[in-house]
Amino acid sequence: MKPITYKQAGVDIGAGDRFVDLIKPMARSTSRPEVMTGLGSFGALFRLNRKKMKDPVLVSGTDGVGTKLLLAFKAGRHDTVGIDLVAMCVNDILTLGAEPLFFLDYFATGRLKPKAASAVIAGVAEGCRQAGAALIGGETAELPGFYEKGQYELAGFAVGVVDRVKIVDGKNIRAGDLVIGLPSNGFHSNGYSLVRKVFLDVKGFGLKRRLRGISRPLGDELLLPTRIYVKPVLSILKRYEIKGMAHITGGGITGNLPRVLPEGMRAVISKDSWHRLEIFNLLQKFGEIGEDEMYKTFNMGIGFILIVSDSSVKRVLSALKRAGESPVVIGSIEKGRGGVLYK
Repeated sequence: MKPITYKQAGVDIGAGDRFVDLIKPMARSTSRPEVMTGLGSFGALFRLNRKKMKDPVLVSGTDGVGTKLLLAFKAGRHDTVGIDLVAMCVNDILTLGAEPLFFLDYFATGRLKPKAASAVIAGVAEGCRQAGAALIGGETAELPGFYEKGQYELAGFAVGVVDRVKIVDGKNIRAGDLVIGLPSNGFHSNGYSLVRKVFLDVKGFGLKRRLRGISRPLGDELLLPTRIYVKPVLSILKRYEIKGMAHITGGGITGNLPRVLPEGMRAVISKDSWHRLEIFNLLQKFGEIGEDEMYKTFNMGIGFILIVSDSSVKRVLSALKRAGESPVVIGSIEKGRGGVLYK
């Protein structure tokens, strides 16, 4: 019997080395002055600049992309899910007022295909550039027999920093405060098990199908990457008091906004205050989905929320517009139970 090699068992170390060479320039393009090592080290070094803050607190977050990946596999398109991965993590830590510092990814597949994998990491690098975070490391795992052909899994890890006195924790939210919504561009990275069931399974649509009211093929619409709100929101935090923030992910406004409200407070949200994207209307129609189910599953067109005092809302809205956002007041805070009340 001839000796069996690792490659014959399904793991190609050479492909892994080629992949690292491909992504090194991508990582360098996201670098910050605090980064002390490049890809390839056993660990990544990042120097924390304590001069900027009196009492710096590290904030961490981790997430994945979920079954949206199945659409990427089906479409053979891998350049957007990396942006999703970064967005899901950095938007989360942003809600505490944290500036993202660095990001690490985990990419696992049955058989490493450097071209497709590098497209994924190119998306991760783009997301990091949008967030101002450095891509300083990660892990690539080739696991033969573990994943179906052409499939992979993604996970991400973000670390940021905020001065302790500037942590946004919702404790100062009071009745009469106003709720500002920042628009999403679609489903972002949540609810895709239901999205796929309705559009692909129930209706049998192909990803190249064009639906009335949608300007691009269905696959392109569903693969739009999650918006990253870091830079405009950080610019606001430097100048105004933001009492609370929420990243609207799985669970929608219904499940996420109450997480930042003090006990005894609830949000009253006006559904007619913002533009509801047509893709949500089509999903609800084709799937015969109830209104409550829609609002507790999807962001419904609002991807990020800020809570501010009535006295500062006009200035915050103007500043957000100057930062390139399209903010809208979608509700207010009042005393009461129930988390979110829609009207």
